[in-house]
Amino acid sequence: QVRLVESGGGKVQAGNSLRLSCTTSGRTFSTYPMGWFRQAPGKEREFVAHINWRGDNTYVADSVKGRFTISRDNAKNTVYLQMNTLRPEDTAVYFCASYSSGDYYRPTSYINWGQGTQVTVSS
Repeated sequence: QVRLVESGGGKVQAGNSLRLSCTTSGRTFSTYPMGWFRQAPGKEREFVAHINWRGDNTYVADSVKGRFTISRDNAKNTVYLQMNTLRPEDTAVYFCASYSSGDYYRPTSYINWGQGTQVTVSS
């Protein structure tokens, strides 16, 4: 019954920044670890970032470490993905998801998924 909705995607030039937001309608949102994944055309869904329920532990994929930051505001039932210094290879549909169990970097460890938001980075 938890519904997740991503927003903040768009088309930007390389080097610019975007902040994605993921909001939920569920009152138990704050109890879920959350993750961000992305999927580019012709590629499998890949891990981007993960944050625990309290927000004091995060994991970020090597490909985006130093550029992307995951955070959350449980009072607002929102998880953020701050994306800086965007590159064309960051172009993908970005999904947020609520974690259930298992390895945090595996999509199968997540139960609820948002609809995705498109991020397009041009040269």
